Amino acid sequence: MTAPGDPAAPLMPLLSLRSVSKIYGQQLSAVRALDNINLDIEAGEFISITGPSGSGKSTVMSILGCLESPSAGEYRIEGIPVQELPPDTLAVLRNARFGFVFQTFNLLARTSAVENVALPLVYAGVGAGERRRRARAALAAVGLADRCDARPNQLSGGEQQRVAIARAIINNPEIILADEPTGNLDSKRGAEIMQIITDLNHTSGITILMVTHDPAWAAYAPRQVVFRDGHIVDDKGRSS
Repeated sequence: MTAPGDPAAPLMPLLSLRSVSKIYGQQLSAVRALDNINLDIEAGEFISITGPSGSGKSTVMSILGCLESPSAGEYRIEGIPVQELPPDTLAVLRNARFGFVFQTFNLLARTSAVENVALPLVYAGVGAGERRRRARAALAAVGLADRCDARPNQLSGGEQQRVAIARAIINNPEIILADEPTGNLDSKRGAEIMQIITDLNHTSGITILMVTHDPAWAAYAPRQVVFRDGHIVDDKGRSS
């Protein structure tokens, strides 16, 4: 038997779902959003998750992001069973290792771009000066160095999504979960956002998990996982 630190030991996936199901409601009103799925995700992968509405793709993202727990089965992060972690530890893990990007941007309307981006650092206990410095650097990384003081209503949809991405990377996460990140954007702005996401994967090695209903955006990802009726029905481009 190999020890965990032994070079001969098999490498554990970064994220692993084993026989995971998710059920909402009870008895006759119960809905099985996920049905006994298995999924391994390696560090540095860029994966798109696709499927029709109600297929389970957003549910699996919520579980992977530690926002929800499975009804059955096991979720592990680098071999650690997530369900066994106390809530405080889980919150710290989520803030430190994950960045989230949503279709609706989720920006504070009366707050400047730099303050929106710095918000996760408030929860991390980072001082005001350092928060502002790091937030400006994150905005510069997404091409918004000159828009730091603008409020969301002064920004285009594409610029708002860039602010949301800057906020997602402010803590240098290992994993970004992007749920329909181009859903509210036209094709030109959507392509700009996809290029930023692709660059984060290629240049920074961040693991990207992206839910999308659009095959054109899904094609940016080397690996494409397809859901239907709570099952994985295809897994294209998976490393052997």
